[in-house]
Amino acid sequence: MVLLHGYGSRAEDWLQFEPPSPGGAGAPRGWQFPAGTRRLYPQAPWRGFGSHRGWWWLHLEGYTIGGQLPDMSKANPGGIKVASKLVRDLIQEEKQPLVLGGFSQGAMTSAEIAFQTDQELAGLILLSGTTVNEEGWAEHFAGRRRLPIFIAHGRGDPTLSFAIMDRFQARLKAFGMDVTWYPFDGGHEIPPAVVSQVNEFVARVVGLQSTAGRD
Repeated sequence: MVLLHGYGSRAEDWLQFEPPSPGGAGAPRGWQFPAGTRRLYPQAPWRGFGSHRGWWWLHLEGYTIGGQLPDMSKANPGGIKVASKLVRDLIQEEKQPLVLGGFSQGAMTSAEIAFQTDQELAGLILLSGTTVNEEGWAEHFAGRRRLPIFIAHGRGDPTLSFAIMDRFQARLKAFGMDVTWYPFDGGHEIPPAVVSQVNEFVARVVGLQSTAGRD
């Protein structure tokens, strides 16, 4: 499992979802991945205020028109290409099968890797993200037709548009992709219900990999 944090966050923020150590305190409703699953939380390179990080400098106001939420579907920032290469360099030695995902800007970067490179992936997780250069991504949908994809987004997200991701997941499904769509009543966050759904998704992906290995 490789999970990328959001803009203005940091890798350590994923630790709140780590299961409790034996005899110690921890998240009671955190990750419950199959035994032996290694979790990798890369740190983004761009340093903002304090200890906060980003995968590239993200000026969301530049993608906002008429007071609406940002729409990056036609944007193609160079920073996302740099971030994509950085993450791929970090995970090139990781064992397969590999599930990649992220939250917010981390989800954008994960989708960029999935739909703009040939990185071998067993699953893709997009939490509260948005599309970037969507038509460029769409050119590579065919190569990811068999990839299991989990997408979750809060209906009341005040930062990134729920409607854009609702449309995107429907587009992926119409293309014939294996998409699990989980809308929830909430904002720009990862609530316990989403954590539970991610656990189920990863278990299914591991099961699919095991079945494929026996074929």
